[in-house]
Amino acid sequence: MLEFAIMGFLADAPLHGYELRRRVAALTGHVRPIADGTLYPTIKRMERAGLLRRDVQAGQMAAPRHVLTLSPAGQAELLRQLRAPDELFITDENRWFTLLAFLRHLDDPAAQGAVLRRRLNFLTQPASFFWDGDRPLRADDFPDDPFRQGLFRIATVTSRTEIAWLREMLTSLTR
Repeated sequence: MLEFAIMGFLADAPLHGYELRRRVAALTGHVRPIADGTLYPTIKRMERAGLLRRDVQAGQMAAPRHVLTLSPAGQAELLRQLRAPDELFITDENRWFTLLAFLRHLDDPAAQGAVLRRRLNFLTQPASFFWDGDRPLRADDFPDDPFRQGLFRIATVTSRTEIAWLREMLTSLTR
């Protein structure tokens, strides 16, 4: 997910490492804070793989700044991942939000719609946090547990809102 977020932000604009770290942390940091010991080795690995390049620019009254730019190979990889995201990017809410943040870079409405349909299909399958054998349990199955009831109520409202938005977007994309 970190590499994907880096490519997405660099597709928006070239950035120096500090600004990239700040943006990645704002998008994903509530889930997993981004440490320098994670970000900079990832950047170096991506640079070696040819997905991004580093240009040195003179700093204003300071040391030179390293500005990162997405390479053509990085742009192609970002588009590949947007067009055919791994299943975890569809089913995991945090990865889904990261994918959604950059889906506009995939400028093909049909391809965008295919990704949104995968998420809609996932959200409309029977699901639960708790099961009794093959039967999904619901809030009413926990009459004495207001916390599990709250969990279900919040998840239900969130899912209904997202499903409505997905259907709206799919209609919009097919126009």
